[in-house]
Amino acid sequence: MKSIYYIILISLCFIGCNASKPSTSSTKKASEIKVADNDTLRIENDSLEYQVIIIEPGFNFWLESTAKPEGYYSQEFLESRNYIYVVEWNNRVMNPSQYDPNLYEMRIDYRPDINYGYEVNYKMYNYFIYFQLKYKQKLSGFIPRI
Repeated sequence: MKSIYYIILISLCFIGCNASKPSTSSTKKASEIKVADNDTLRIENDSLEYQVIIIEPGFNFWLESTAKPEGYYSQEFLESRNYIYVVEWNNRVMNPSQYDPNLYEMRIDYRPDINYGYEVNYKMYNYFIYFQLKYKQKLSGFIPRI
């Protein structure tokens, strides 16, 4: 039964990728955002050679409707929280017997010595908040709140 679920999920991903409308893009500072559909958000920066892809049903809607607006938090606040969340996330990826490997699938390469810019930190922070609220997880000593 579980394998059927994965086959259906993978099939839907491929169908969704092929059926998506052309992505819209806009340039903000050195990064580029592309929204392929309502569930995929891609943030890229060719000069720093990074790419953030968030594929989470409902995240874009939550970001636009519920999250604090851009500019509400300082970049320093976002960077410090993201670092804490990424460290815990990566610990959970490395311990699949202790944490659900379906929730923590991939390691996040986030280095505090790189300035990713406000936009990337804002979206990452809000994804971590969304993730914690949706899946009832706690990635730090902080209570996830909006």
